[in-house]
Amino acid sequence: MRLPLYQIDAFADRLFAGNPAAVVPLDEELPDAVMQSIAAENNLAETAFFRRMDEDYALRWFTPTVEVELCGHATLASAYVIFRYLEPARREVRFETRKAGRLGVTREGETLALDFPAMPPELCAPAPELAAVLGARPAELHHHGRRYLAVFARAEDVASLTPDFTALTRWRDGALIVTAPGEDGVDFVSRYFAPRYGINEDPVTGSAHCVLTPYWAKRLGKDRLEARQISRRVGALLCTLRGERVAIAGRCVPYLEGWISV
Repeated sequence: MRLPLYQIDAFADRLFAGNPAAVVPLDEELPDAVMQSIAAENNLAETAFFRRMDEDYALRWFTPTVEVELCGHATLASAYVIFRYLEPARREVRFETRKAGRLGVTREGETLALDFPAMPPELCAPAPELAAVLGARPAELHHHGRRYLAVFARAEDVASLTPDFTALTRWRDGALIVTAPGEDGVDFVSRYFAPRYGINEDPVTGSAHCVLTPYWAKRLGKDRLEARQISRRVGALLCTLRGERVAIAGRCVPYLEGWISV
């Protein structure tokens, strides 16, 4: 069986920036084990698989080791593939997902915007052991479900973190977002660590901004926020809080078009 494969740099304004996602359009659902094997072979943070369902699409995301409940950059990349290659007349696409519900993506020019659920975090008790795990002590710790949010005072504190990923794998059952106020017109910066999901550091994490946006909107008293995820590749996001939803906007740059055989 031959399947089309696209690799897209999401939340990027140039090639080799943002977060690369593999996108595999399907005519029919593949066995889970096959999709997981394709994702492992691609060895990117996520591989997205989608198939047509009437006017919408069914969408699933896999890391190299597990299926995930929600992924922003691979959703943005999937919409880009539909808009650019499959249905260029469309201005909006809707995805049905197994655990995240119905998600939308709209386009305006070269910018695509995710319509995702807002996930306001709650303050939780400090975790002194995080200082050893991260190499620095956060000022606050919040969480939403299994996503933890460690807040630092300065952007350079976040940039200089050197996590012990083996220790972080053992630290609670989830992923860790680290964040701080931004500089030079950027409202906040972040990084995202998820070694439990097979990704030590994700380059740019759209779904993390479901947590970050309500936190910073409340703290800064504004609903429209410029964000930077300051991984090695760097990603730019425009986040807007809309009640119980978050619009997370960015651009995509195509890197690869090809075929895979399974």
